[in-house]
Amino acid sequence: MELSALSNVDLINAFKVPEISSSLDDSSTGKVQGNGAFEALFNSAANMISDANDYSNAAEVEEMKYSMGETESIHDLQIAQQKANISLQYVVAVRDSFMSGYRELMNLQF
Repeated sequence: MELSALSNVDLINAFKVPEISSSLDDSSTGKVQGNGAFEALFNSAANMISDANDYSNAAEVEEMKYSMGETESIHDLQIAQQKANISLQYVVAVRDSFMSGYRELMNLQF
């Protein structure tokens, strides 16, 4: 299996956004809850950052193992580094999108 295909599949599974529609509907009143949607998105972002941090820590551990001679597998080291790199790029892209939306909201004239 290719390195890039493995990394992309792992990251897609790691960064799935939870179903927001289930937290939006209040079946007892039929009303939409705005706080549930924000909470779901906020928790998803926090989990994404935590996962990116975990991938970065795993890459550091693999680097230390390889540099100390505990493992000979350069393949595992490259996979860990690629996962950390892609997850960081994804977090930065989401942050940039959020900041762009925030700036757009701030520039609205009422």
